[in-house]
Parts: sequence; structure tokens; C-alpha cells
Amino acid sequence: MKRALLTAAAVAAAVMFAPALCVADDARQDFTLINDTGYTISEVYVSPVQADDWQEDVMGEDTLEDGQRVNIHFQRDETTCRWDLKVVYADDNSSAEWGNVNLCSVSEITIHYDRDKDKTWATYQ
Repeated sequence: MKRALLTAAAVAAAVMFAPALCVADDARQDFTLINDTGYTISEVYVSPVQADDWQEDVMGEDTLEDGQRVNIHFQRDETTCRWDLKVVYADDNSSAEWGNVNLCSVSEITIHYDRDKDKTWATYQ
């Protein structure tokens, strides 16, 4: 009898807190983007890995100056952790892309650019 009551209590608690756990999973996809490129970023796109297009610019009308950071919040119907990221630079509309970023485990993305080597890369935390 005692075991049945404990099991029932555990199931009830799981059902009660399940919606909160789903919200927490969605919030983990948000991240901080840091611009360490030497250039202004005018657009940021975040799309599920399997998507055929980049969807909407998650920064809207804002820009991200060199040395600045922005908290990226986005709402998607997808529940995946794997996302592709694209940034577009304001000066010449060139872009850089990164694929298969696990936004369930990454909270901060810093974008770097080495002018001498003409190389762009990202680091994740």
C-alpha cells in the first residue's frame, strides 16, 4: 500500500511539473552572441538543421557592433537542439555560417575574424 501511494505521488508530481520542464527546454535554446570580428553584424539567422531556408532575422532592426553582445531570444515550433547559425555583416553584406550548433548545451557564441588570414570562426560556451 505504501509503495502504491509513493508511486502515485511520484506520477502526480511528474505530471504537474512536466509543463515547466518543457518551458525550461525551450529557454535553453536562447543564447548570447558576442561580436569579436572587427565589423558590425546587421543580421542573425537561426534555423533548425533540417530547414530549407533561414527564416527571419532574429535581431530585427538592430545591429551588433564589434565588441558588443546581444541576448538572442527566439521562438520556434521545433523542439530540436540542433540549429544552424548565419550572420550577415553590415559593411558588404558578406556572411558566415555555422551548422549543427547544439543550443541546448551552448549558452554563449563568440564570433571571431582574423583579417590577416581572412578566417572567421566561432567559439562556444
